[in-house]
Amino acid sequence: MARIVRTDSLARNGTFCPVARVVMAFGLAAIAALGQSGPDAREIPVPPIHGAPRSMPGAKALAVSPEMPDVMTMNGGGRVRTAAQWKKRREQMREILAYYAVGRMPPAPGNVTGEVLLEEGTYRLMRLRFGPARKLELQVGLLTPQGAGPFPAVVLLGGTPPGAVEAPRLPQGPNQGKGEDVLLLVGPGDKPPAVRPAAPVAKPAELAARFSAVLERGYAVAMFNPNDCAEDTTLRNRDGSWAFRDTRFPPAYPGYDWGILGAWAWGASRVADYLETDPRIDRRKLIVTGASRNGKAAMIAGAFDDRFMAAPVVTGGGGVGAYRFAGPRGSETLDIMQKKYPNWFSPQLHEFWGERERLPFDEHWFLALCAPRPFIALEGLTDRISLPEAVRQSMAGARPAYALLGAGERLGVHYSRHGHAFTEEDWTAMLDFADWHWRGRKPAERFDRFPTDAEIDAGTMR
Repeated sequence: MARIVRTDSLARNGTFCPVARVVMAFGLAAIAALGQSGPDAREIPVPPIHGAPRSMPGAKALAVSPEMPDVMTMNGGGRVRTAAQWKKRREQMREILAYYAVGRMPPAPGNVTGEVLLEEGTYRLMRLRFGPARKLELQVGLLTPQGAGPFPAVVLLGGTPPGAVEAPRLPQGPNQGKGEDVLLLVGPGDKPPAVRPAAPVAKPAELAARFSAVLERGYAVAMFNPNDCAEDTTLRNRDGSWAFRDTRFPPAYPGYDWGILGAWAWGASRVADYLETDPRIDRRKLIVTGASRNGKAAMIAGAFDDRFMAAPVVTGGGGVGAYRFAGPRGSETLDIMQKKYPNWFSPQLHEFWGERERLPFDEHWFLALCAPRPFIALEGLTDRISLPEAVRQSMAGARPAYALLGAGERLGVHYSRHGHAFTEEDWTAMLDFADWHWRGRKPAERFDRFPTDAEIDAGTMR
């Protein structure tokens, strides 16, 4: 059996490296290169969540391993060799990721209903209601191709859909994304934080024009604003709790310690709940996508919801690339993510500050959990937030799960000629990959190739 090696000894041939033995055990701004360092004086303890008792060991109780925990080794030992064993292993992995990485998410509410608020051409603005007493809402814009369908659909974590009424937004916090103290007390007697003005919203015709190439290929687009699930803010209340837990979905589910990205992923699944009831949509062919932090949430949704083909775009730290191999070229490390965006993840992840090699998982687990469904990582060749070597290692670490299920070609990657962005090239690659596996249209492009160092430096792939 081969070994997942560290980046500095990785063969740089531009293709997937083989995998055999490994040890068991959720910003757009450019990130300065920072090494893995221990906690500093500005570290902010994350308060525990009432009703979510510790059920797994703390970081200090876990063994140090520079190698990524094997997806094919059961808890307690034993190799996964059958599909039935893999099913059990998946549940183990999901439990570990929910506890340490994402936070515990509520179960599916099972009561999603949709109401048409606006209809113009093939565009519909839907209001979904669900959750306890069906009090939670999510506005979704659904754009379909001409014809009866059913059409495969792309669930896009993005901006506010046309016609939607955008709720007032809390500010992100004065230091969000700066790597500094994110604490801002908000409580009785404090001046209420100013709200962010609503962003301009496109008209249905403008949205149709923007996605014309997607529609022409026979794909529907369902878009929603992730902030309607939970506010992306680092504001804290006077008791130290996160202010985002008082917004949107989290108050309806006290006791669940999900981070913001988990709430966004859970919201994407509620969109899928509705799409399954729409006769114009092919419920068997759903893609979930988004860029940067939205891409992180799309990756989580794919790992925890078996209905999705995940296609995350330029995800950076906490995304597709393995934490253990992040660091060079200015990429987002675990410590950087915990300093800048600690509200995105499980409270337990904060315990691994300066301790990334104690992680009982790594990001390749999210990819493996998608097997045997198609999964494609869409990366930017000049994106310094996302590291090709870290993405390569995640792909290698997930491949044994796909191989076991006879789905090796369903795990793919594409590098577009851009930095931290979501472009037409990414959409084309995403749909080419989907058409290959859903419609039998094999493209000329290989989806198992990584750029060499020379290609990264040149900003183009041959």
